[in-house]
Amino acid sequence: MNIHNGSLYWPTTTKAFEPKIAVHPLDMYDVVIVGAGMSGSLTALALAEAGLQVALLDKRVMGSGSTSANTGLLQYSNDIMLHELIDQIGEKDAVRFYQLCYEAMDHLELVAKSLDEDPDFIRRPSLCFASEENDVEKLKAEYITLQKYNFPCDYLGRNEIASKFSFEKDGALLTLGDAEVNPLKFVQGVLRKAENLGVHLFPYTEVIDVVDVSDHLDIRTSGQNFFAKNIVYTTGYETTPVGKRVGADINRSYVMVSNVVKDLSDWHEQALIWETQRPYLYARTCKEGRIIVGGLDEDKPEAPQSDELIMKRAENLLKQIKELFPKYDLSIDYAYAASFGESIDNLPFIGQHPTKDKHYYLLGYGGNGTVYSMLGSHILRDLLTGQKNDDAEIVQLEKKYGVR
Repeated sequence: MNIHNGSLYWPTTTKAFEPKIAVHPLDMYDVVIVGAGMSGSLTALALAEAGLQVALLDKRVMGSGSTSANTGLLQYSNDIMLHELIDQIGEKDAVRFYQLCYEAMDHLELVAKSLDEDPDFIRRPSLCFASEENDVEKLKAEYITLQKYNFPCDYLGRNEIASKFSFEKDGALLTLGDAEVNPLKFVQGVLRKAENLGVHLFPYTEVIDVVDVSDHLDIRTSGQNFFAKNIVYTTGYETTPVGKRVGADINRSYVMVSNVVKDLSDWHEQALIWETQRPYLYARTCKEGRIIVGGLDEDKPEAPQSDELIMKRAENLLKQIKELFPKYDLSIDYAYAASFGESIDNLPFIGQHPTKDKHYYLLGYGGNGTVYSMLGSHILRDLLTGQKNDDAEIVQLEKKYGVR
């Protein structure tokens, strides 16, 4: 599957990742993980820290899949607002899921601080503005709900928005405690830390088939076979070797990265920006001073091959960000398209296969994928080490939309 195309920015900020040493597979692993992106690397780290013997496989250079196209906005808020999620799955589970996302922000920061190389993890607020006047009531309802359950946030009216930004909107929700990150540097750092803890890394290794053999799995790849007591699929938006996703849509989005902007003083705390309409525009700054803008989602699974189409969409994104920040002299330095996954119920797929007890999944579909990867790695750690985890039911695969 062609998951991204165009000129990617993050690979220009770091070297391609390679394992320190070549290793020979063990006769038996506790867990083999398939996919070495955000979900796979964080899961490998969590399992290694729990004392398990882990192998991590990827058919590409590690981190060169969806991670290289990830825009690195980290938020505890979700594509579905909390008050809407309460209506969908009930108060207890909805609030707990939001709490898990909020806690995952702190866990991501702890991981980032533990890495040998700084992944440019910076705490930021997030501004979700009303795309049109009719959306104000929805934002106010979400503000009241978040306040009720002690999530840090504020509501801004038109004048308050204008005092902090170079644009005016009818209303906006400001959530606190979010962050930005260079996702490729972050994943590379996590991979190196996991490797130092004994995780065996195998790039350029594609899983072809997985066969259940009594008390273990025979994992057949493009190279040698691997044997493991359990397997975890962290394959992102690509098809899993075993299991069928139910209730997942794979779409594509467009991103442009601007030239360096020297003065961002009229961008309040360089907040992450998004909006209420769907599909939504989203924007952030980065440490270098560039502006990253995404959106224009399309209901097509693969990134387009046409550079002309990608540039046309990037010019549309450039126009939209200029409308918000007209004083900036902006141009397009990088432009690309990438696949992304969404679940119909707006929840990730995390847990054990309903009928295959050695098969586990962490598929963080939605605009909060990195946060889902973090919280999912802890759920899988508990499941695979025999620890009770009461939160696993919220995202488990036996719900209406999951893996079959």
